[in-house]
Amino acid sequence: MIRLDKYLADMGVGTRTEVKRLIRQGMVTVDGAAEKSADRKIDECKTHVRVGGKEISYAEFEYYMLNKPAGVVSATEDGRDRTVLDLLEGRKRRDLFPVGRLDKDTEGLLLITNDGGLAHRLLSPKKHVDKTYYAKVHGHVTEETARQFASGIDIGERQEEWTMPARLQIVEAGEISEVRLTIQEGKYHQVKRMFQAAGMEVLYLRRESFGPLTLDETLPLGGFRKLTKEELEFLL
Repeated sequence: MIRLDKYLADMGVGTRTEVKRLIRQGMVTVDGAAEKSADRKIDECKTHVRVGGKEISYAEFEYYMLNKPAGVVSATEDGRDRTVLDLLEGRKRRDLFPVGRLDKDTEGLLLITNDGGLAHRLLSPKKHVDKTYYAKVHGHVTEETARQFASGIDIGERQEEWTMPARLQIVEAGEISEVRLTIQEGKYHQVKRMFQAAGMEVLYLRRESFGPLTLDETLPLGGFRKLTKEELEFLL
């Protein structure tokens, strides 16, 4: 059971104050009857709520896959730049957040939800959740680089800061190398700092997978969709 005003605020109808005003104005019906009490308790799974004739269905949790473009920040709000939430048109809940962060210039898979328990499980270093990135690197990546990463590499500047073992797959080696790197942690600018520690520079970075989720190749940059039933089952 949930209060009517919280139900509507959670679903993005407005702030609590705005929602209460709509209720007082008779714009809200519960199971076909006008409701004037903002604190009425309703069953979010069975009750039919309408605002101005439009039905507002309740979703306790929402899960979205976003193909993050460069230039957008992984935050819920920002005073200067567009955020990943600004891209999610039509979302119901107002309490969504990105699970982890991708750098502003990094593209690719980002999970957005309001499920804090799931986010904690995915981000906990103890869970060893794989995150795979495709990168273009200025520098000749070799099997020795892969061995360095597999043993852990010091990415600290003033003091030692060792990474956990990571898997490096060389797609194409050359002056500009193409690689896939799988890590199980999320240190600040980690992928860039790992290659920097090996004497190279990341030119382009895209996350392709996160745990059991793989980036939907049909999603354009900036595109998003709800997770499928199968993806949710794997994730949960």
